[in-house]
Amino acid sequence: MASQDWFNKDFYATLGVPKGADDVAIKKAYRKLARKLHPDANPGDSTSEAKFKDVGEAYAVLSDKEQRGQYDAIRAMGGGARFQPGGGGGAGFEDAFSGMFGRGARGGRSSGQQVPPGFEDLLGNLFGGGGYSMGPQPGGDLAAATEVTFRQSAEGAAIRLNVGGRPVNTRLPVGVRDGQKIRLRGKGQPSPNGGPAGDLVLTVHVSPHPVFTTDGTNVRVRVPVTFPEAALGTQIDVPTLEGGTVRVKVPAGTASGTTLRVKGHGLKAKGGAGDLLATVEVQVPGKLSSRAKEVLASLDQDFPGSDLRADLYRKAAT
Repeated sequence: MASQDWFNKDFYATLGVPKGADDVAIKKAYRKLARKLHPDANPGDSTSEAKFKDVGEAYAVLSDKEQRGQYDAIRAMGGGARFQPGGGGGAGFEDAFSGMFGRGARGGRSSGQQVPPGFEDLLGNLFGGGGYSMGPQPGGDLAAATEVTFRQSAEGAAIRLNVGGRPVNTRLPVGVRDGQKIRLRGKGQPSPNGGPAGDLVLTVHVSPHPVFTTDGTNVRVRVPVTFPEAALGTQIDVPTLEGGTVRVKVPAGTASGTTLRVKGHGLKAKGGAGDLLATVEVQVPGKLSSRAKEVLASLDQDFPGSDLRADLYRKAAT
């Protein structure tokens, strides 16, 4: 269900994009404004904080295909019309909806036409139920967005939001992904007539980490090793998300791109801990001493005489 105040909010103008903007343009505009208006960048600035919340709400709606469609329909319906609440002065309202959804002048539906799901509930909220209320109606859903650090997402941190002037506390799911939407039941708008409150649809944006990424409950990290270490085998210390390191064995003959798994050092979820996935990257030095060049030339002569790329050429010719 859409928010009741969408009639008066131009989310496209809030983000500074045209109505026909695609998802990429909308996300780019949001990112730029969110960085500029973020409370951390404007401590104590209530105006920037309010604009940051407006930008988050606008992005949460326009980045969701279903909500954007409802928003566009509601804005189109309200384009200059003036509707009277209650049951006695709704002629303009009925005319508007008969054009949009094929309804008769007094609410009867024409053959084969259906009102889109959720609009009858929306009308009950907007106009006090004048002829449309069918008992207690749920409150409207709200949309919001928040930006968290990688560690907050990985740990499933508790966060506090300010939505519509009221605080909302929640805990993130462990490993929440960038762009993931979370539905918070009962955290939306209150019902106008004693029904249940609506939901809050929260879009989470996760700042990237310079070292770690997540893959479900697993944590991935790329670890550089020297050619001798990869060829001869060694043990290396790999950083963990907890802040320490874990000793990992690199078998002799390990190729670049090989992933080594360390059990239990991933995200700590309810179903159990994930793993740490360390991908080996064999480093090739850009400059070699004369001695190093001689050693490598000698080593190359010791390799088997078969052409390492013969199979590649054969497959490419098929």
